[in-house]
Amino acid sequence: MADVAETPEIGLPIDSKEAVVVEEEKDIEQTKSEDADADEHKNGDVGASGTEPAPEPEAKPGPEADNPPKHPPLAIIEGKVSDSSGEEAVPIDFVTMGMFIIDDIDFIPPTPPVKDILGGAGTYSALGARLFSPPPKSASVGWIVDQGSDFPPSLSTLIDSWSTSALFRHDGLRLTTRGWNGYEGTTEKRAFRYLTPKKRLTAQDLTPSLLKSRSFHLICSPNRCRDLVSEITSLRKKVMAPETYTKPIFIWEPVPDLCTPDELLNCTNCLPLVDICSPNHAELAGFMGDSGLDPETGEISTIAVERACEQLLASMPLQSFSLVIRAGEKGCYIAKNGGRKRGRDPKTTKRRKKDYVRGGLQPDTDMEALFAGLLQDADGIVAREEIEVDPGVEKWVPAYHTDPSKVVDPTGGGNTFLGGLGVALARGESLEDAVACATVAASFAIEQVGVPTIGRDAEGREAWNGHNVEDRLREFRKRL
Repeated sequence: MADVAETPEIGLPIDSKEAVVVEEEKDIEQTKSEDADADEHKNGDVGASGTEPAPEPEAKPGPEADNPPKHPPLAIIEGKVSDSSGEEAVPIDFVTMGMFIIDDIDFIPPTPPVKDILGGAGTYSALGARLFSPPPKSASVGWIVDQGSDFPPSLSTLIDSWSTSALFRHDGLRLTTRGWNGYEGTTEKRAFRYLTPKKRLTAQDLTPSLLKSRSFHLICSPNRCRDLVSEITSLRKKVMAPETYTKPIFIWEPVPDLCTPDELLNCTNCLPLVDICSPNHAELAGFMGDSGLDPETGEISTIAVERACEQLLASMPLQSFSLVIRAGEKGCYIAKNGGRKRGRDPKTTKRRKKDYVRGGLQPDTDMEALFAGLLQDADGIVAREEIEVDPGVEKWVPAYHTDPSKVVDPTGGGNTFLGGLGVALARGESLEDAVACATVAASFAIEQVGVPTIGRDAEGREAWNGHNVEDRLREFRKRL
């Protein structure tokens, strides 16, 4: 880890090649929340269905609320990879707003429990982007790691080995966010609960370099999604020159607790603001008031997924919207409706004056002749505006692993999928090619408990679980 220096001021988070310590002027626990979303727990929906936590209640102010204790300095250590000239070597391609969580997992006996596992939606989505970013591109992956007083040094070492642009924030007055994963009830349904208070991220937590990212992963409710898009966009414009400003790619992962029919309208209001909306099959079905399962087999219903996507996109205006539905062992479904753009005369954008027809319409009025006359040019030719139509996409992409025994623990598969998707889109891949990258990324996350192991293959290339990521991607594309 880098050495820690002192600085007396704080505004936006400081962008520095060195580690810095800043005085935290706002309360450590973010309480800006008007909706009860339980966001940022990792999602295990690629390879198997996962569950998300219930919302945590807001803490009520105590008697000391009027005179809150002053917090000591908050250590902020930002990982950077620089070239010899001191310039930032790699621009940020991907940033996740998901939380960092340390997991304890209780498996169904006789499998023994495991403790202190790297987890959280932020961790797994960063992993998905990192899989396709060997050094020096690894520095293009940005995320925030909030470390409490109990943070295990072994996890710091593990995160450092990824060589990402992770922003470490150490607060000795709180515990690291921890979660319990296990199985409850006779149906052995997957369950999750927080063991310590969670620390959710806001747009104000992003440093200038992170705000310049080409893509952002949001995991939240519809209402909070709108707020985050607005806040990130506003702050991004402040740290980028007008001539260099570009609109980033927003990938929205809805939290399951608010995937209900009551939230469907809020969901549709979010679609114009994001580039990709990616619920899993159960969350999509929740918006429609359905189970999303085949009533006869109890398995994921591909028909239900297709029907729900069709209904959702049919409610939107004629513009291109993209849904990527993660459906466990069924793979994922891409649904993109056909948008359109009208061609314009490059010589002028002046609006044509309206032609008014006098007199009322009669039952025998020839409508075609009437309007054709209005559209004829001086040569008597009917001028029609050219319309370029995107036919859209409706396509199933299979899961990478066809052998169920290869899926050891689905925890984090969905988040890893979206990290791979986001970084691929940020680097110019088409939606279908990016989904292939995402599928391969998820395959590495579900092969073991926790995160995959990084190393080198026989040729000296970076390998995860002994496999080169690009080799696996080429092999997968041959199946498609």
